Amino acid sequence: MSHNHSQAPKLGKLFLVPAPLDFGCDHDVDLQLVMPLSTLTTAANITHWICENAKTTRAYLKRIDVYSSLKVPVQSQVISELPRQVHKKGDHLGSFDAKPMLAAALQGEDIGLVSEAGMPAVADPGSSVVRAAHDLGIQVIPLVGPVSLLLALASSGLNGQNFAFVGYLPQDAQERSRRIKELEQFALKSGQTQLFIETPYRNAALWAALVQSLQPNTRLAFSSGLTLPEAVSKSAVTQHWRKLADGQMPEGLSNHTPAVFLIGV
Repeated sequence: MSHNHSQAPKLGKLFLVPAPLDFGCDHDVDLQLVMPLSTLTTAANITHWICENAKTTRAYLKRIDVYSSLKVPVQSQVISELPRQVHKKGDHLGSFDAKPMLAAALQGEDIGLVSEAGMPAVADPGSSVVRAAHDLGIQVIPLVGPVSLLLALASSGLNGQNFAFVGYLPQDAQERSRRIKELEQFALKSGQTQLFIETPYRNAALWAALVQSLQPNTRLAFSSGLTLPEAVSKSAVTQHWRKLADGQMPEGLSNHTPAVFLIGV
């Protein structure tokens, strides 16, 4: 006697899709120079997306389509944005339940998670979605692409065996200076490289604070415009930066291009 058991649908997968590091820059990088074709092909076959911003995601999909034809046209893609509070406060503390955003994966559809630049969920929102996928038994697959923090760390000459990304520093000048000294003390004591970022238009203010606040022999490095033709990575002790430009930004660092800053020994 045969039994008719309705089979549960096969689960879709969650792909972590890196984006190029040219967001907010003057021109676009050639995708095939910074992304393996396998990443572009996999992304082109995804029709459901979770993102920071639907408009920039559509623009990115149009760029992918040049190298690998999209499975469905951009206007037919299903794109969901993470809520605003997740962007502002982050989603790593468990305050946001992302499970409802993965409903399509429970019905067998693959979903792509994408941020505006680099690897989603690294220095960007998305960890709540990844956590929810694990909790729902959905396979998580990170794709290969550029990660600014690791590119900056590798090119800084600072300790790559022990490092921490600490996000953004305070905007208030006094608090920022206090935080810089706190991170410096920890770096000098532990040998742990400290990485942080800033909104590009505040790069000048942050650089001036770093050069002013750090001890002369603490190493200060930055990488700007990573993966672009004009990419710059420089590393020197603070004393060098102080003498060089009297606190002004060095060549290659500007208020227009995203940058990663590093301090250590």
